[in-house]
Amino acid sequence: MRILLPTHVQSYTGGTAELDLPDAPTLTALFTELDARYPGLRFRVIDEQGAMRPHFKAFVNGEIERDMQAALPAGAEVMLVAALSGG
Repeated sequence: MRILLPTHVQSYTGGTAELDLPDAPTLTALFTELDARYPGLRFRVIDEQGAMRPHFKAFVNGEIERDMQAALPAGAEVMLVAALSGG
């Protein structure tokens, strides 16, 4: 499973933007695994109720996925996108 991360969370991965991890069954499981490897990353993206924070979106194989419990296909590419703001 390939994970693409925005700069917003790369401080947790030592600046790495792309990760290769074993397949995870759901986004919830994926973020649990990411947090085990990169402590603090999950809390930056997932709120206390287990939902993705509003300024982040996850795309699985190019399609937006809002359901944290949806099954992820084997070998999926998961791209995390963060909103930009400013003036």
